[in-house]
Amino acid sequence: MISEIKFRKGTQDDSDKIWEILQQGIERRRLDNSQQWQNGYPNPETVHSDIEKQIGYVLVENDNVIAYCAVILNDEPAYENIEGKWLSDGDFNVVHRLAVSDEVAGKGYATEIFRRIEDLSRQNGIFSVKVDTNFDNKAMLHILKKLGYIYCGEVYLAGGERKAFEKLL
Repeated sequence: MISEIKFRKGTQDDSDKIWEILQQGIERRRLDNSQQWQNGYPNPETVHSDIEKQIGYVLVENDNVIAYCAVILNDEPAYENIEGKWLSDGDFNVVHRLAVSDEVAGKGYATEIFRRIEDLSRQNGIFSVKVDTNFDNKAMLHILKKLGYIYCGEVYLAGGERKAFEKLL
């Protein structure tokens, strides 16, 4: 059977599954000895808010939500105070809270969701994607390097220092 993969805005009907996926991501970070997401964020209220603001997106395979992220246009105050330099100063999309379900972890779906975000950005005339991650999130650091994201410096977010990356599309 050929699987059908869609990338769409999340709905409140998706919120329980999204929260389940985020909890799995939180646990994976803990098991990897990462400090990221170990302080009560993200949480169910974050999911609800993302969906309400229409910035929460899901990757769906055969009607099953398998990954989640928030895509935010031009709005990350912490990015204004980078210790370093962004590649561009124009419009950009920010990627936050990216997580894949345990059932598909390690199978390339995080890479696929980045590709979908990049496509969505281009379709909307946005030619920069910015993202940050914890210094100890080895999985995300590997994905960003593989996809050609450029390390730009450090930002301070969610109570800690984060590595900041940008890709020009």
